[in-house]
Amino acid sequence: MKVLVLCDDKWHPAEVVERGLAFLEEEGSCSLDYVKDAKDILTPGMLKEYPVILCAKGNELTGANPVPWFEAGVTEVGPEDLRAYVEEGGGFLSLHAGNSFRSEECSAYTEFVGNSFVKHPPRCDVRVRVVGEHPVTEGVQDFTVRDEHYELEHLAEDRTELLLAESDAGGTQTAGYVRQMGKGRICVLTPGHILSVFQEENYKRLIRNAVLWCAGQR
Repeated sequence: MKVLVLCDDKWHPAEVVERGLAFLEEEGSCSLDYVKDAKDILTPGMLKEYPVILCAKGNELTGANPVPWFEAGVTEVGPEDLRAYVEEGGGFLSLHAGNSFRSEECSAYTEFVGNSFVKHPPRCDVRVRVVGEHPVTEGVQDFTVRDEHYELEHLAEDRTELLLAESDAGGTQTAGYVRQMGKGRICVLTPGHILSVFQEENYKRLIRNAVLWCAGQR
């Protein structure tokens, strides 16, 4: 199965995502195609070549260029195209930086993914707790990682909550949920700022399960 991975912005370098997701190819789960300059490479037709899109990218063109990724009249693929892709049966996994958009900056995207970023405290020990039985959380146990603890708002009312994240600095926050949209599926996972998070076995299982669920294989 082919997965399109969108990554690289100022605060979330592509190398972390590439090395963090390498296990999926190593174990033969899927093949990954990476796109960093999403503005000038992606087209609506290209999206249809992939059963799953994994977004680990904030609203910046690349790590070296902070120009907004979604720019009306310039970007070939906007939030409305991502929504159409999912409604027609595609799967969308929003991983960490994919949930760093603010509604005042790009409401069309935050409404699509189902959340708006507020803030996070400095890196800290974050306890991730499973709160929903679902194919995405199958075989996953509670775990603790040192990570950014995202706080989100404007959460989609139609979400099915799967994970909560807890820390002394950030309290209790949503850390993972799923949504149905038309014929397709959306999964949100907020952990994953540093490489060591991807090396946690329970987080690997979450990602593996989420990709398969988004593709309709679980």
